[in-house]
Amino acid sequence: MKVFCEVLEQLYKKVLLGVTLENDSHDYIFYLNPGVSDQDCPTATSLEWANTYGIQGRHQPISVGVAPIAVAPACLKTNSLMSSSREVMLLQLTVIKVMTTRILSVKTEFHAKEKYRDIIKILLESAKVDSKLICMFQNSDKLLCHMAAQCLALLLYFQLREKITLSNSWIAFCQKNLSEYSESNKAIYCLWTLTAIIKEIFKDSCSQKTEILKQFLTHFDTIFEVFYNSLFSQHFENCQDTSKIVNILICFLELLELLIASRIYLKLHFTCQRILFLKPSCMLEVITWPIQAFVKRKVIIFLKKCLLFKVGEDLCRGSVPPLMPPDRHVAMDMLALANAVLQAVNSGLLKTLSVDGKHSFFGGDEVQPGCEHIASPDHVILRAASLVIMKSLEIKFQNCSSASEMKVDLQRFMSELLTFLKPHLQPSLQLHNPCKWLSRVFIEQDDDMLEAAKALLGIYLTLTRGCEATESLTQGKEMWDHHTHENGYNPHCIFLFFLKNIGFDSTVLLDFLISSETCFLEYFVRYLKLLQKDWDNFFTICNNFDATESKYDISICDCVPSLVQDQSTNRTIPHHLTAPHSHIDVCTRHSWASDAPFEPLKAMMSKGTDTMCTSSLSSPRASQSLVDYDSSDDSEVESTDQCLANSKQTSLHQQATMEIQDAAGTSRDKEEFSLEPPSRPLFLKEFDTAFSFDCEVAPNDVVSEVGIFYTIVKCFQELQDAICRLQKKNLFPYNPTALLKLLKYIEVISNKTMNTL
Repeated sequence: MKVFCEVLEQLYKKVLLGVTLENDSHDYIFYLNPGVSDQDCPTATSLEWANTYGIQGRHQPISVGVAPIAVAPACLKTNSLMSSSREVMLLQLTVIKVMTTRILSVKTEFHAKEKYRDIIKILLESAKVDSKLICMFQNSDKLLCHMAAQCLALLLYFQLREKITLSNSWIAFCQKNLSEYSESNKAIYCLWTLTAIIKEIFKDSCSQKTEILKQFLTHFDTIFEVFYNSLFSQHFENCQDTSKIVNILICFLELLELLIASRIYLKLHFTCQRILFLKPSCMLEVITWPIQAFVKRKVIIFLKKCLLFKVGEDLCRGSVPPLMPPDRHVAMDMLALANAVLQAVNSGLLKTLSVDGKHSFFGGDEVQPGCEHIASPDHVILRAASLVIMKSLEIKFQNCSSASEMKVDLQRFMSELLTFLKPHLQPSLQLHNPCKWLSRVFIEQDDDMLEAAKALLGIYLTLTRGCEATESLTQGKEMWDHHTHENGYNPHCIFLFFLKNIGFDSTVLLDFLISSETCFLEYFVRYLKLLQKDWDNFFTICNNFDATESKYDISICDCVPSLVQDQSTNRTIPHHLTAPHSHIDVCTRHSWASDAPFEPLKAMMSKGTDTMCTSSLSSPRASQSLVDYDSSDDSEVESTDQCLANSKQTSLHQQATMEIQDAAGTSRDKEEFSLEPPSRPLFLKEFDTAFSFDCEVAPNDVVSEVGIFYTIVKCFQELQDAICRLQKKNLFPYNPTALLKLLKYIEVISNKTMNTL
C-alpha cells in the first residue's frame, strides 16, 4: 500500500507539471483505475479490488519510477493518512481530472499530451472508468460524489472532442433518472454533470463548439422536455423532502440557462433549448409556490437574463462568445415569454412575491440577541421584477400595431408595478413626480438601471410612433404629457434623475461610455436623437424641475446615498423658472402621498441670502466617480502628458479616465467659479458673482437664476470636450464620430435657447 501511494503521488506531481511520462501506458492504468465494483460499488483501493475481483488482461507494473521531482507544487497528505481507501480514491480522481485538463489545454507539450490521451482512452475503453464513476454517485460521501461528477464531465467532454462514441452507460443513466421527477441524488448529479459539460464547451477555444454541442444534445433533446414537464408538475407542498426539489430546481435552472445561451450564441435549434418559451407558464408558477424566497429570486433573475439576452454570462467560466443578432425564431420565442409574463402579472403574480428581506451578515441572516434588526425590502427582487415587466412590455409593443392597445396595456401594467413598489420605497415617491421611481429602485445597480431606462425609452418611442401614425400628438399634447408622467416613463424626467444621481458629473458619463459593462452607449445615443426632436419639451421639463424644487421648498444639493435612506434638507430655494403647464400641475392629481421629505441630489439655484450651490456639480468632489483615479483634480502642476507618461502600464480605460480627470482639474480651476463657459453666451448676463464649492451664502443684492438646464448643457459640453481630447490622443476605445455629431448638435440648439433668455 505504501509503494502504491508513493507512485500515485509522484504521478500526480508529474501530470500537474505537464511532464512527459516514460513508462508504458498500461503501467499507469493499474494505479489510476478506481477500485469500484459495478455490482455493489464498494469503496476500495485498486489493490484491494484487484485482489478481490482480479484484473483481467493487465499485469502489475514492475516499476513506474518513484524518483522525487525537484519542482512539485502539491499539498498532499502524508503516507500514513493516505492509507485509507477514500484518500487513495480521491487522489486517483484528481490525477484523472488533471490529466484530462492537460489534454484539453493548448499549452501542454505535444508528446506529453499524446501520452495522457493514450492513458485516458485505455481507462475509458478497457477499464470502463465512466461506469465506475457513475456508480460513485450512490456513495454517501459527498466529496467523493462531487469529484466523480467532475471527472465524469471532463471525460465525457473528452469523448466529444475526440469524436469518440459517447458513453452508453452515461446515456442510459440520464434517461433513467430524468425520465420522471425523483428526489434521489442521482438526478442532481446527472443535472450537474450535464451542466458542467456544456460549460466546458463554452469555455473551449476550439472552432467546433457548435458541432460538439449538436452531437451532445442529440442524445438528450427528448429527455430534457420530459424532465421539464415532470419537475414543474410537482405540488411543492406535497413533497416529503422539500430540500431535494429545491436542489434539483436550482441545478435545472443552471442547465436551462446554458441551453438557452447555447441557442442564442451558437445558433442551434433543439426543442430542449426552446422548452422555456414553449411552456413559460410552468416556470412562472414556481413564483407562486410556497417555496423559499431565494428560489423565487433565482427564477425572477433567470427570467430577467432571458429577456435581456444575458443568459450564460455568470455560468460560463470562459469568455462568452459574441452575441449574434437574434433571429426570427428567437424573437418570436421572446415574444411568447413576454406575453406569458404580462399575463401572469395581470393575474396577480406580483402579489405572491415576498420582498421583505433580511440583512445578510458573515455568519448568516439571523440577528443575534440584543442586536437591532433593520427591516428592508429585497432590492434584488424589486429590481429584477421591475425590469422583467418593462422588458416584457417593450418586446410586446415592438410586435403591436395598435396605439390604443399599447396605451391601455402600458397604463395597466405600469400602475400595477408602481403600486407594487410604492410600499417598499423609503422615503416614498413624492406627490409631484412618479417618474422618480426608476432612479430610486435601481440606484444601487447601474447596469440594471440603464437597461430599465433603455427599455422605457424604447416603449416611449414605439408608442410615440404609433400615436403619430394614428392621431395627432399636437392636438392632445397636454394629455400625452400627462400620460407619460402619470405612468412614470417620461424619458426626459428619467434622464434628469439619472444625471442627478451621478451629480451631473461628465467624467462619470465618460466612464459609462468607455465601459462595456452597461448599455449606456446605446441608451445615450437613442436619447440624444430624441432630444434633437423634442428639445422644447426637454427645456420645459427642466424649468418645471426648478419650479418644483422652489415650490416644495427643497434643494438638490444633497445626494441620495441609497434606496432606503432618508436625507432631508433645510435649505430654502425660492421660486425659479416657471412654465405655463407645470410638471407639478400635471402630476399632482395622483395619489403619491408621502410624509417623508424629498431627497434630491444637487442644486444650482439660490436667491437673495439663500444658500447657493455652484456649477461645479460636474466635479468629482460633488459626486464620487465610478473609478478611483490616481491623479488629483486639484493639481495644476502635473500636465496631461506627464500623467500619460506615468501610466504607460495602465489599461486604455485607465489612461482615458486619468486624462479626462487631469483635464477637468486644470480647466475647472479656471472656469468653475464663473457662470460663463468659454465661447458661450451667458445664461443670465446680470449675474457675475463667483460660485463656491462650499455653497457659501451669496450677497443679498445678487439674484441667481441658474437652474438644471444650464447644468446639463455644461455637463454635455464637458463630455464633448473630453471625448475630443481622448480621440486626438487615440485613447478612446471606439470611433466616437457619430456621438460627437449628436453632442455638437445639442450644443448648437442649446446655445440658441440660451441666447433667447
